[in-house]
Amino acid sequence: MLPVLAQTLRRLCLPQPENVVLTLKIIYYEIGVIICAALGLLFIILMPLVGFFFCLCRCCNKCGGEMHQRQKKSGPFLKKYFTISLLVICVFMSIGIMYGFAANQYMRTHVEETRKLSDSNFNDLRTLLNAVPGQIDYILDQFTHTKEKAFDDLDNINSLLGGSIYERLRPKVLPVLKDIKALAEDMKTNRATLVRLNTLLTDMKQSSAHLRTSLRDMKTSMEQTLTDPQCSFPVTATTCASISQSLSVLDGSANFDQLPSLDGHIAQLDGLLQTDLSSLVQKANDSLSDIPEEVKNQTRDFISEFKKTLNSIHSDVKNVSTKIPIQKTLSNFVRYINNTEDYILHYLPTVEKCNSYRWLVCLTICCLLTLILIFYLLGLLCGTLGYDQNATPTNRGCVSNTGGVLLMVGVGFSFFFSWIVMTIVVLMFVTGGNLENLVCEPYRNKKFFQILDTPYLLNEDWKYYLSGLVFNKPDINLTFEQVYSDCKDNKGLYATLKLDHIYNVSEELNITKHTGDINSNLENMNLIINDIELLDEAGRKTLMDISSSGIDKIDYAAYINATERSPTRVNLMSFANNLQRKANQLPPGNLKTSLNDHVDTLRNIHQNQVVPLQNSMSIMHQQMKGLHHRTSKLRDRVSNIIFFLNSTQYFLTSQLAKVVIEESKQFGIKIISYFERYLQWVKMAITHQIAACKPAATALDSAVDVFLCSYIVDPLNLFWFGIGKATLLLLPALIFAVKLAKYLRRMYSEDVYEDDLVRKVQTVPRVETVPMKTMSHANTRSPVEQGTQTI
Repeated sequence: MLPVLAQTLRRLCLPQPENVVLTLKIIYYEIGVIICAALGLLFIILMPLVGFFFCLCRCCNKCGGEMHQRQKKSGPFLKKYFTISLLVICVFMSIGIMYGFAANQYMRTHVEETRKLSDSNFNDLRTLLNAVPGQIDYILDQFTHTKEKAFDDLDNINSLLGGSIYERLRPKVLPVLKDIKALAEDMKTNRATLVRLNTLLTDMKQSSAHLRTSLRDMKTSMEQTLTDPQCSFPVTATTCASISQSLSVLDGSANFDQLPSLDGHIAQLDGLLQTDLSSLVQKANDSLSDIPEEVKNQTRDFISEFKKTLNSIHSDVKNVSTKIPIQKTLSNFVRYINNTEDYILHYLPTVEKCNSYRWLVCLTICCLLTLILIFYLLGLLCGTLGYDQNATPTNRGCVSNTGGVLLMVGVGFSFFFSWIVMTIVVLMFVTGGNLENLVCEPYRNKKFFQILDTPYLLNEDWKYYLSGLVFNKPDINLTFEQVYSDCKDNKGLYATLKLDHIYNVSEELNITKHTGDINSNLENMNLIINDIELLDEAGRKTLMDISSSGIDKIDYAAYINATERSPTRVNLMSFANNLQRKANQLPPGNLKTSLNDHVDTLRNIHQNQVVPLQNSMSIMHQQMKGLHHRTSKLRDRVSNIIFFLNSTQYFLTSQLAKVVIEESKQFGIKIISYFERYLQWVKMAITHQIAACKPAATALDSAVDVFLCSYIVDPLNLFWFGIGKATLLLLPALIFAVKLAKYLRRMYSEDVYEDDLVRKVQTVPRVETVPMKTMSHANTRSPVEQGTQTI
């Protein structure tokens, strides 16, 4: 990665038009880095110099080195201000130091996991590459299922092709045959109805004649009965006269002799029904149902040859795996992977060892800053706890004096170590900042790939570096960004690397090339279905004869009207009941007895002759109406049947061959569709699914985004940010520490005021310097001792 980056930066420096904008952006960014690095170098140079001169100055009792404190009214406030300011700075310094500790430990922990991370990625890449041959073989082996499905359809060609032809013909043929068969059944039913009606008519004629005779005899007998001498009596004369007058209605009204016999029509139907239309319809049905079996018989040789063609196509598809250059490409990648893994394993111990040294150095730096922070915090603690606001500067306690000394020790350590810490911070800032902005951030927003994909950037002779590196064909538009994006989307290696420029699967798996033989075989099927005759000449003649049979010309109205009337002019039961009532009015005797006998006779005639005749008339009436309804539109019905019979027969004669051809083509299209879908699936699988290269993108992300950026650059930047912040805060911290130490340390001399009364009178107090009780002892010390105490 670093050699490529160096080469890229070197190319960017060349005055190429396409690199001007990018170069200006890099220069603009580097100016900021250089300025910050220069400020860091200035800190590194000035900090030890300032510390050196500050030490010399204080040794000369200058720069606050004199152990004498001028007392001011603002003294307590300044002490509190310096204390709070130093405490706040220490808090911010502690945050920066914690960042440093955390970043240092984070980098050490994750760098130690680099070996596991690299092993996992290399195992994924090898698994990907090793699985590719098996994936190709699996996809090509799926042709067996497609071929078996085609074989299954060919073996069932009778139900598929023959059945489809049958289904095309059935809606046109079956309704006509069904109508003819229904007509034949209706004619049989009509003939049976006529036979029953003719028999019933004969019985009705006989019954009506017998009824008339019985009623006539009954009338004569009653007339003789009324000649009895008893009817001459005044008491009975009226009743006898009434009975005599009612005898005029005692007569049979039904006479069926005028209705013609139906024997002629029955004989005509017998002649028509000698031609069995139902058997002719069944014969046509059988011819239609035999189409699937006929298709099977005619296509035996075709199916055998067709299966041989499919087997040869199977062999061609299997040979595709030997022509696809994925194996060669994979071998190149395996070589790259092995070389990369060897390189990583060779230098990984060195990286781990250097990381250990780095961790130790960074830990030392953090500990130094922590030590300085501890001195400041202890100085604040001792100074705060041991400070007595009533004590004079020369009488301050030991704890307070110790706090001031600790603060000055922290100041000394700050001058001594801060420039060393800043040196490490500057180096890490320059390294981490540049890596973050020149590698990590461009990698995450893919601008890094755009830089690498700049034509002629990495190689002056190659337009596209990646295609030249992989295929030695730099004119193929293969870019790092496109390959990375495709692998990130888990696309296949074939489409990602555009291997169609090396081996075009679309041309090799051309559907037309493989299905051409199938089409030619299907065209040579030569399936011929013999014409189907729906009805022969005898059947057609029978239909015409049925139309002119005259059964619809029967005088149905005469039969219906004749059977609607009552068999007698009067209801015999009512007449008998009325006669019995009148007879009951007569006195007992022969006349009354005879009339009662006539009543019984009338009732017997009604029960035994009238009722059966009425039932027969009702039956004949209903059946004659039904027969009239069935035959009323017989001519139109037969005409429609003949019309549709002719049109259907014309369709079969003119269109049957066309239907057979169309259905044969549809069958062929169905067979071809299996292979079209399979070949399209194979092409899609090879170009987009086989060797899905997401592990490659993951490996690159692991190397750059995870290892370089997350494991190294991010904690590195966090380290220099935290430690740099803490180091910069040392400047105000040492200033406040020096200022605050003056209020905590025990002074050698102090400013003393006169008594309160004098101070109240005088506007300006008069100050007198009073030496300490041990001043004589202090003045006897050597200048070196005095300098040490001052520092």
